Amino acid sequence: MSSIRHQPWKTISRRKVLEHSQFLTVESHDILLPTGETIEDWPWVIIPDAAIVLVKMIEGKYLCFRQTKYAVEGTSLAPVAGMLEPGEEALQTAKRELLEEAGCVSDDWIELGSYVVDPNRGVGTVDLFLARDARQIAQPESDDLEDQELILLSRQELEEALLAGQFKILSWAACIALALQVDS
Repeated sequence: MSSIRHQPWKTISRRKVLEHSQFLTVESHDILLPTGETIEDWPWVIIPDAAIVLVKMIEGKYLCFRQTKYAVEGTSLAPVAGMLEPGEEALQTAKRELLEEAGCVSDDWIELGSYVVDPNRGVGTVDLFLARDARQIAQPESDDLEDQELILLSRQELEEALLAGQFKILSWAACIALALQVDS
């Protein structure tokens, strides 16, 4: 076996190609491979990290949204989700988004993991959570741009929606699938 197997790539240099806003930066990296070979102009995309939450209400139903997204044709089902603010931990974001988007709180949080969106280009990290025994304490005050509707689904309805592809964003579908495994 080669001693260079499973060695990390190293960034030799980086330069900004595009700084569009706080939502998108594109860099070009020069990379050193474990073999000693270099790759120039490796594209790297930076977006804010996000927290995604499947919410199980105290009554036992799962809270989701039916909403539109610019890059998705038609409507999609969606869990609670939002971008991390600078200096904010993922769990803080998850709790903040649950309160803002749904007017709910939970004292029972399960971390489902932290995942890189694109292993070769960066594109941020998503932290997935399950919030159980959530209860509504306020009216939602979301500043989201999407047209969205809060809905409650039974476990069977949620599973059927997942298998039917009604969660059209991969990270959302992953959150639902992992949460259902933990909440069985």
